[in-house]
Amino acid sequence: MGTYDPRGHAKAKRVDAVTFTETQPPAHLSNVVHRFIELKTNGVLEEDYRFHALPDACIYIVFDQLDPHVTGVTTLRVTSEELNLGRQFHFLNIRFLPGVFRLDREQSGYGQVNASYEGKLPLLDFSQRLFGQTPATQRAILSKLVETLIAAKHVVPNAVTQKIFRNLEDINTVSDMAASSDLSPRQLQRTLKRTTGFAPHDFLKVLRLQQALTTDTADNYADQSHFIHSFRKATGYTPARYARKFDV
Repeated sequence: MGTYDPRGHAKAKRVDAVTFTETQPPAHLSNVVHRFIELKTNGVLEEDYRFHALPDACIYIVFDQLDPHVTGVTTLRVTSEELNLGRQFHFLNIRFLPGVFRLDREQSGYGQVNASYEGKLPLLDFSQRLFGQTPATQRAILSKLVETLIAAKHVVPNAVTQKIFRNLEDINTVSDMAASSDLSPRQLQRTLKRTTGFAPHDFLKVLRLQQALTTDTADNYADQSHFIHSFRKATGYTPARYARKFDV
């Protein structure tokens, strides 16, 4: 049985002064949250830090803990984004599983958030609560935020994507994806577009890229040249060059 375990980001190699930590959510939130994430510098870097955000079909809530007024909801599409985070930073993120975030009118950015939050979610309040707390307390606060969003039905488990993830190892085409979801291709198109923002073929591209980061590429692509072309289109790098530059 397959699972969706996205390698959402990659960090530049040979930068020991940057800490990237992923923590599993509590069990009762694991059907909507993939990971809690912390990315921070330990001091001031000698040069700007570049961070590669990979397409993973997830939506993130991002908290800038150097400025707790900066927070927001962000998502990537089918191509990656290389971000310049500067020489000192501290971010806390919630990575939601694809298709569970239901606040349709909530503005989301492309890449990291860099402005004061003005939306309707209680993010500024929770950002202030997070500020200066221990990692264990911060995880408890992030969990409370997710519970608040669930209670308000802004976050809802997605039965369709759950079925897709359970059958991930057997999905090679959009038709396979529809069959695993017990939906017609037309129903799948409407459902994925509404809940994830992705058309089925784009959603499949993202799933294949993520699988390729952790499994044999031949399982997910017709041939090696197809894989290299698709990887470069999504990330801007060939697989070999990417492996030299980034840790996933």
